[in-house]
Amino acid sequence: MMSKIWLSPPHLCGEEMKYIQKAFDTNWIAPLGENIDEFENALKKELGTEKEVVCLSSGTAALHLSLILAGVNEGDVVVCQSLTFAASANPIIYQKAIPVFVDSEKDTYNISPIYLEKAIKSSMSKGKKPKAIVVVHLYGMPSKIEEIVAIAKKYDIILIEDGAESLGSSYKGKKCGTFGDFGVLSFNGNKIITTSGGGALICKNKIVKDRAIFLATQAKDEATHYQHSTIGYNYRMSNILAGIGRGQMEVLHQYISLRRSNHQFYKNLFQYIDEVQVLEEPCNNFFSNHWLSVITIDEKQTKFDRESLRIKLLEENIESKPLWKPMHLQPVFQPYLYYGEKISETLFKTGLCLPSGSNLTQTDKLRITKVIVEYFK
Repeated sequence: MMSKIWLSPPHLCGEEMKYIQKAFDTNWIAPLGENIDEFENALKKELGTEKEVVCLSSGTAALHLSLILAGVNEGDVVVCQSLTFAASANPIIYQKAIPVFVDSEKDTYNISPIYLEKAIKSSMSKGKKPKAIVVVHLYGMPSKIEEIVAIAKKYDIILIEDGAESLGSSYKGKKCGTFGDFGVLSFNGNKIITTSGGGALICKNKIVKDRAIFLATQAKDEATHYQHSTIGYNYRMSNILAGIGRGQMEVLHQYISLRRSNHQFYKNLFQYIDEVQVLEEPCNNFFSNHWLSVITIDEKQTKFDRESLRIKLLEENIESKPLWKPMHLQPVFQPYLYYGEKISETLFKTGLCLPSGSNLTQTDKLRITKVIVEYFK
């Protein structure tokens, strides 16, 4: 059996150890220290924003804190993109709020501005103005964020950007995660850079940042003894993991370039296969990091389908994955409302994510090419 080609494996560069070692040498291994401060500064510089960054234990933790800071409480409505990973929606339930799911649009696979507004109007007609909107920049592709921001402002609703997959992506030169009231990043093992686990919250100013840190470190009141007037969480990133992040930031642009090169490889590979469409930017306003390269197969034109291709790749020890199963189709979320048509459902049925790691080799690409060419014969 040939070696496994993974979908999106971690890619360490070798610079991480100097920061990890420094944390050990100085005995700063708790969720406090120079690595955290400098990783936050590096992220802020990369995002090109005056907003503040808070490093946390996961992207899910960042999304949960953003809902808390947005004032989302039991019974509140939160509108959420349906085509996404469950971590975008689970924190809504943590707050005992009510998720309302919205379909995608065809160009970016992200939340449809048309159905987003319909969902808001419908909720308001029932006396429940949504408290927040969760938009996801799926697979690194920016959403139609200008339209979404305009809708959020029109109805005075807090906007949360789930940019877990989109570090380095931008719309009209402005980085994803900086358009909304809150932004979320993830550094999970499969992301464009990793800290093993970990994430970050992007927020408006230092006042909000300090509040986020307070909540993320068990909400300890200022007192000589341990006193708590607020429920807190153990969500702060460790200084060790932040050291990994500092090393990874040194190669972020290189890794983005490699992911985009993978995307071009797939565009070239499928250019003469009419039944296959590769997800790409709708126009020059969009810049995707192409965290994952995604294809859809038009089953009406061909005998081929997503699942048989996935199995064929797997037989050659090549990992690929279906697109996220929409939240409104998930058993745990079936009681909740959904607005849209069947775009996200069709994307789930016909879409496949292909190996996209920044450490994908030329040999790997030749293996993938051989399987795909033989399959579509």
